[in-house]
Amino acid sequence: MSQQAKQSTHPSFFVLILVFFFWGFVAASNSIFIPFCKAHFDLSQIESQLIDFAFYGAYFIGSLLLYLFSALRGVDILNKIGYKKGIIYGLLISVAGAVALIGAVNLGNGMADKTLAFYLILGAFFIVALGFSLQQTAANPFAIILGDPAKGSHRLNLAGGVNSFGTTIGPIIVSMLLFGSTTGGDVTHTDISKINTLYILLIILFLVAAAIFSFSKMPKSTEDEAFEKSDKASRTLVAISALFVLIIIGIVIKNELPFFLVGIIGIFLVLFNAKIASQKDGHGWGAMKYPQLILGMIAIFVYVGVEVSASSNMGALLKHPGFLTATGLSEAQLDPYISLFWGSLMIGRWTGAISVFNVSQTTRKLLFIIVPFVAYAVILGANHLKGNDISHLYPYSIFIVLQILGFFAGQEKPAKTLMIFGLMGMTAMIIGLCSTGMVAAFAFISGGLFCSVMWPSIFSLSIAGLGKYTSQAASFLVMMILGGALVPPVQGGLADIPMVGIHMSYIIPVLCFAYLAYFAIRVKNILKFQGIDYESATSGGH
Repeated sequence: MSQQAKQSTHPSFFVLILVFFFWGFVAASNSIFIPFCKAHFDLSQIESQLIDFAFYGAYFIGSLLLYLFSALRGVDILNKIGYKKGIIYGLLISVAGAVALIGAVNLGNGMADKTLAFYLILGAFFIVALGFSLQQTAANPFAIILGDPAKGSHRLNLAGGVNSFGTTIGPIIVSMLLFGSTTGGDVTHTDISKINTLYILLIILFLVAAAIFSFSKMPKSTEDEAFEKSDKASRTLVAISALFVLIIIGIVIKNELPFFLVGIIGIFLVLFNAKIASQKDGHGWGAMKYPQLILGMIAIFVYVGVEVSASSNMGALLKHPGFLTATGLSEAQLDPYISLFWGSLMIGRWTGAISVFNVSQTTRKLLFIIVPFVAYAVILGANHLKGNDISHLYPYSIFIVLQILGFFAGQEKPAKTLMIFGLMGMTAMIIGLCSTGMVAAFAFISGGLFCSVMWPSIFSLSIAGLGKYTSQAASFLVMMILGGALVPPVQGGLADIPMVGIHMSYIIPVLCFAYLAYFAIRVKNILKFQGIDYESATSGGH
């Protein structure tokens, strides 16, 4: 056993989890920044969702380029340079993006053409997230080797919990930066350059983290395994990339919604075609010859899509007159609800993490009841410290009880849990569509509760039985974070259609949750046919 394994956890791990925190912080902050930009730049709803397109599109492009360059060279590039350097390079790319964002915001303040200013900000967001993509690809396996490998899942769980805390307080902090500590501000009385404070902090933090990683002695993190080429799988990814480019053309020519719809439908058709073709002849398909992976790629696409779309369009929904209040909320009043959505993911992830620890069944059941309300108290506490009135959030505890019942019904089995939470999410969205006021608001917000444990369930089911193709399959699944870039603009585009509107646009999350429930049922049968124990995989945090 190495000296590193004996000392349990490398000190640099605690710097790494701070990076995990800021990934969540920045991603969730977009839910406040989107409605702010919509008003500030006078955007349509679909245009405002281009922030998500730039942010999550970078994850896809970053992962895709890493895979394709590795395929061309026949060696895993990230594995060759090492996780340490991968994280350092990722941090520096994000620093460059943060500098670009500050520059774009300052330039935008002096520009008469607000549209150009907005596109400069989108470009900067893309660079920040491109760095995040490289950081996340390297950070998860890196966390495993920064200590005793047997306790790697515990470190990932801790990092995931810290990430979720970042998603909870991010909207609150960004709202304070833009509007102050009161809830009476609005876009006309604030300055977009106030967001610079956050990105100056990000620059300092990431430079310090990069320096610490540079000068710290780390365990060896490279392997010498050959990169397995899968020509047909690579061509499938190139076809998806072509559809991504088609969507960009639609954005450029200002005809976004039809191109987004064609692009998404095209991506699904390409993947279903790959599933059919690989079943006839698996040669050259690599991990894609397994149907559970193809369906799982679509599931990850849909899952990230619904998680991001439900939150990113929520600002416009809460501002809409007659939905929650007669006049609608102002931008400065959105953060309690946005933080509750992202906090709901923290509630579920903290609860789902209980299964990682070796405790008695009685203690485990008790923790399944206590932990969700501890996380809920953290959300309420963060809002209270900001000065928000939290009394109107108390009835949300009913949805937390429903989630606890879902955990017990799922019995910590990924397929069963995913099916139950998919059906509960779909039901909640339908309730939201058929009502208004706090019931509808809480129903839509509860989407965060039901999304919270889906990533590990989908992931474990998608890679079950893949053996030597597991690593390749994992990279394909991460690419499907692309759903976070494409689904929100589709919902935003529907919201811009007068006959549909922002409220009815939540039919998109209904369809997404329906597919996730279908995937749980379908993949269970596929794995059963392959002789794989589909309920043996355990869930972790994301």
